[in-house]
Amino acid sequence: MYHRDHVHPGRSLLRAARFATLATFIFLTPLGFAQLPAGTRDATAQPETQQDPLRSQAADALARQDYATAARLLSTLAEKNPKDAQVLYNLGSVQDSLNQTAEAEASYRRAIAASPNLLEPHLALGLLLARSGKPAEAHTELAAAAAIPKGDPALRARAYRAMARLDQSGNPSGASEELLAALKLSPETPDDILLTGELAQANNDPAGAESSFRRVLATDPSNAEATAALVHLYLEQRKLDQAESLLTAALQKHPDDPALNSQLASLYESQNKADKALPIVEKLHTANPNDSAVARLLARLYVRDHQYDKALPIYVALSAASPGDPTLLDDQADTLIRMRRAADAEPLLKRAVADPNAFPSPEAYGIAASHLAFAAANNNDPATVLHALELRAKVLPPSTSTIFLAATAHDKLHQVKEASDLYKQFLAAAKGQFPDEEWEAKHRLAALEHTR
Repeated sequence: MYHRDHVHPGRSLLRAARFATLATFIFLTPLGFAQLPAGTRDATAQPETQQDPLRSQAADALARQDYATAARLLSTLAEKNPKDAQVLYNLGSVQDSLNQTAEAEASYRRAIAASPNLLEPHLALGLLLARSGKPAEAHTELAAAAAIPKGDPALRARAYRAMARLDQSGNPSGASEELLAALKLSPETPDDILLTGELAQANNDPAGAESSFRRVLATDPSNAEATAALVHLYLEQRKLDQAESLLTAALQKHPDDPALNSQLASLYESQNKADKALPIVEKLHTANPNDSAVARLLARLYVRDHQYDKALPIYVALSAASPGDPTLLDDQADTLIRMRRAADAEPLLKRAVADPNAFPSPEAYGIAASHLAFAAANNNDPATVLHALELRAKVLPPSTSTIFLAATAHDKLHQVKEASDLYKQFLAAAKGQFPDEEWEAKHRLAALEHTR
């Protein structure tokens, strides 16, 4: 009678790789140094009579993309010219390119302090903070960059676009306004149209979202990002045939695209076609062995296909890599229960339910508590069964199976009245769906009547 009450949340890969190209451009790419934006003054450029030899040497190093040498020369220049905002910005750009995040942030901040109205360091700092996981601070710097009226319009537009991406999930209406501001400063790009569609989707406008995604595909039929976005929309609307047709055609052009392959696998999974999904995800896992989302999907599909011996080591490895994630302990225990190893599953589930706040949702916590109750029942541990069901009852209503578990636990503890009442509740709810358990409940009720 063991089963999962609900599909576990947080498992889909549908959003995993959407619009990765645009995110990379907005957040992961430094402003650059070898090609300074139009209207930007090169830090090495000074009148001939004032030229410091270090400036020309730094310029040569940058032209060769020898960023280590450039960083050393610009550091010396910054020491000699501590108020030269352009030198400090250039130093920050080089440090950024060398992935010296803390040093780059400090240089950008020094550049801003020296010249608050210089757009480039505000923008560069905002992008650095965004990819460092500091969205609030990033937004402040990006807004400062966008608000500089004499700044390069293209760079101001980039700041607005980056803010739109930051606001996309939590403030879609604000993101729409920021995108419109960007479009007033620079021409619309396919990525802008994609973002427009995503924002329409966030604002519950599926027709507007579909229109935007199809606009991109009309001019670029092979655009993988637009295809993934439209497929995601179809999947949300349960238009599975259209989603599968679109994915199949797209994968003929992009056979190794991870987002499209993940979507097709998730589509097959939603249709209980693990046999079709497994080869796709096994290939993805081979190509991306360190991708935890892919590994998790693969383990889940192995469970669906009753290949528990393949799923278990994946869950063990994932739990070891993320010991603070109780849903992984739950998955591991679920697999052990299916392998008839409830004794091994129970301690994992006790660890998992110790902190309800660590779960992504109350429902996920309730599912783990259900699994603990079932494992404890198999281990002849009625007290733990009842404790687990008490935890579950805080977040989920009782199910037919949990009523039966509670009845048998009270029965084993010789709590006759509670057991009898629950067996009766179970029989009223079961209505022939669980013949073995119903037979047991009827016979136990008859036996309990003689003990009153």
